[in-house]
Amino acid sequence: MNPLPAPRALEQFFLEARCKLLDLAGILDRVGRGADLDSLTADARTEKIHKALGILMSAAPNKAELIQKLFSLAYDPEWKRPSPRF
Repeated sequence: MNPLPAPRALEQFFLEARCKLLDLAGILDRVGRGADLDSLTADARTEKIHKALGILMSAAPNKAELIQKLFSLAYDPEWKRPSPRF
């Protein structure tokens, strides 16, 4: 499968990207206006969001993969398989 030419991909996905960026900006604005903002400096979730934004701004060709790994737990071969609920 051949990737879309960059100009066509931008044309096709620009409005979707714009919408998602505006959603994210709104979320960050609400967090930033919240009470006890200083208490978030040690929150790992805030750190991960900042790292993800750094990945988005980088030249990495695999941004989605890097962000998925950032928000995922490392594989642990000792994890127990969930049993079905009846």
